[in-house]
Amino acid sequence: MTKIVVVEDEKPIAKLLKYNLERNGYIVLVAYDGEQGLSLIKESKPDLILLDLMLPKIDGIELCKMVRRESSTPMIMLTAKKDETDRVLGLELGADDYVTKPFSVKELLARVKTVLRRSSENLNSKKSFHLGDLTVDLERYEVKRGHKEVALSPKEFEFLKVLLLSDGKVLTRENLLESLWKYDQASEMDTRTIDQHIARLRNKLGKEGRTIHTVKNVGYRLKI
Repeated sequence: MTKIVVVEDEKPIAKLLKYNLERNGYIVLVAYDGEQGLSLIKESKPDLILLDLMLPKIDGIELCKMVRRESSTPMIMLTAKKDETDRVLGLELGADDYVTKPFSVKELLARVKTVLRRSSENLNSKKSFHLGDLTVDLERYEVKRGHKEVALSPKEFEFLKVLLLSDGKVLTRENLLESLWKYDQASEMDTRTIDQHIARLRNKLGKEGRTIHTVKNVGYRLKI
């Protein structure tokens, strides 16, 4: 499910956002100041951030800068109408959109859907990735270290591709089974098959194999 972090110090607004977003099927986590927001964003790896500009401890502009140094997570800023300069600065720093207060819940939900859709399209249209010293070409099914090719089986490459396109999110073993095998095959397979493929993939990737992290009792995630 899609996870959203709301960083908003006005509790009635935070409560309104949480209620309406959860009604529309999102998982919502709330922070009431910039410091708490930064920790929550780092820990939860959300799909979207709703960020108020006027925050205690770390303000929205500074928090936006800090997040953008490490992540391209989509971000919508919540601003007052008079904050035009900060709004422009927020967009220049990497916010994807903004909503002015007081806002229409209907408009906010429409913007959330648009930003999430655009983010998903951008990620899925990306044709190559860098993983340490490796270059992964999704169109050519190639992994290279410099000019030397790293030989992966088609299934190992599919594992790597799914992990790359997950954008740092945790994939359960069941997720991976369903993504990489047909339903009728997956239903007959043991999740230990996933562990065996991941072990071989890590080995072939060399030092970059350490970027595939095991999440105990859950699955795997790729930390670039």
